[in-house]
Amino acid sequence: MKKITLLFLLISIFGISLQAQEKLTQTEKLASIAKVWGYLKYYHPKVASGKYNWDEQLFKILPKVENASSKEILSKIYLDWISSLGKVKECRKCKLNNKNEYFDKNFNLGWINDNHIFTPELSETLKYIENNRHQGNKYYVKFLNETIGNIDIINEKEYTNFNWENQNLRLLTLFRYWNIVEYFFPYKYQTDTNWDEVLNEMIPKFLNPKSENDFHLAMLELIVSIDDSHGGFVTDKTRKHFGNYWIPADFKLINEKAVITRFYNDSLAKADDIRIGDVITKVNNQEIGTIFRQQEKYINGSNRSRKKANAFYSIFNGSSNSVEIEFIRNHKVYNKTIKRYLFKDFDYKRESETEKYKILDGNIGYVNMGILEKIDVPEVMANLNGTKAIIFDIRNYPKGTGYLITDYISSKQNDFLKVTYPDLDYPGKFIWRNGKQCGKDGELKYKGKVILMVNEKSQSHAEFTTMTLQTGDNVTTIGSQTSGADGNVDKFEMVGGYKTMITGIGIFYPDRTETQRKGVKVDIEVKPTIQGIIDGKDEVLEKAIEFINN
Repeated sequence: MKKITLLFLLISIFGISLQAQEKLTQTEKLASIAKVWGYLKYYHPKVASGKYNWDEQLFKILPKVENASSKEILSKIYLDWISSLGKVKECRKCKLNNKNEYFDKNFNLGWINDNHIFTPELSETLKYIENNRHQGNKYYVKFLNETIGNIDIINEKEYTNFNWENQNLRLLTLFRYWNIVEYFFPYKYQTDTNWDEVLNEMIPKFLNPKSENDFHLAMLELIVSIDDSHGGFVTDKTRKHFGNYWIPADFKLINEKAVITRFYNDSLAKADDIRIGDVITKVNNQEIGTIFRQQEKYINGSNRSRKKANAFYSIFNGSSNSVEIEFIRNHKVYNKTIKRYLFKDFDYKRESETEKYKILDGNIGYVNMGILEKIDVPEVMANLNGTKAIIFDIRNYPKGTGYLITDYISSKQNDFLKVTYPDLDYPGKFIWRNGKQCGKDGELKYKGKVILMVNEKSQSHAEFTTMTLQTGDNVTTIGSQTSGADGNVDKFEMVGGYKTMITGIGIFYPDRTETQRKGVKVDIEVKPTIQGIIDGKDEVLEKAIEFINN
């Protein structure tokens, strides 16, 4: 028995010894500096106040981190670095009972205690900085408007003329963006891939891109990883990846097929006999669904519905002036080659809509929320007051009319949202706040049915407007999943001056139901069908009229 006990003891000691000597991978070391660097940037009192050139500090310490052969050596590098920044004084304010109600799903400093990467001494030092973090005005971030809660990323060097082959600047690009999302993106907790894992996956792509195009695609993939329809990113190099030549028609993805819905240039489409309702099944002998899945990591969107809408450049575009397609027309399958053009060759001008409202058959009002102005609301609601129902079409981008219309369709003042916004004195934490109310107490001004029509093009303010109108007394929402990107945007520039955005504040229903990624609540789901497009129908509008009449 003693021999067995001794054997287990030796195995245990040997295992501990191996663990102590275990080498860290390059990705583990670079992920650790990304996190420590970003953490000190927003938490350390002297760094967060702008005392140091923080980019230069990163460049100086990177070689040491990359050469560290164990966690003990790595931790010593970080401890010496932190010590050189100066003493962190005790923060009395940090220890006071905070009256804020926190939304903590985004908050994640668990990595501080990762004993595979850090020694206990370093973990304790980092924890001490958390407990005595910077308070007050920050050097790298501020509120644009504290009442609303959106932030402004400031005092960041752009490096507009940097060479993509500069490894330090490529890593800075990743680390800076990753930490902005880590601490200030209200929906980080909802990403399909854990944000820590995104960092691990992106490090090799930023460290060793094969070309400048690959570097730009890495930036695009990083931004798409936040799963936010507001997170767009376009450069000349990303355009080149998809190709600058377009077919002269737009389309909608349905059942892994591309259905032609409109033309960018009628005569060019006619020249190749492209018709509304043609169902494209293959492009260059690849199925449409396969192409979409291959490109999906480069297509931004909060959900699959919006990603499909944003796939307009990724299915048919290419680098040549023609493309082969397989398509279905009148239940027959055809194959042919059609021409592609530079988009400027289409001389495309979007048709301007002018009819803000009308009365449909059956005494049903219809309002186009995309062109209705605030000044129009009293006249429109007066002229539609005698209708049995009003359909508000929100498959567009409204112009701030939601509050005014709600006064007509609601007989009481209502809560319609709750908000979360970042606590800059405790980065990563978000504070709950009650949003504005809408509607007025009193007699109901419009007594008919109210229908809201939505789809994947209903994004941001459109979703916010829908939530406002949904508080009405007799409201039904009809359509399909909306874009799932609600909340004002934070705009900022990446290294190199490339522009991007994130949704900046969290928007929830009063019961704290999420709208981000999910979209607004829909009472009756209606999705366009291939046959409906072929027949030229607006199936959502038809369903709305049917619902009103029944």
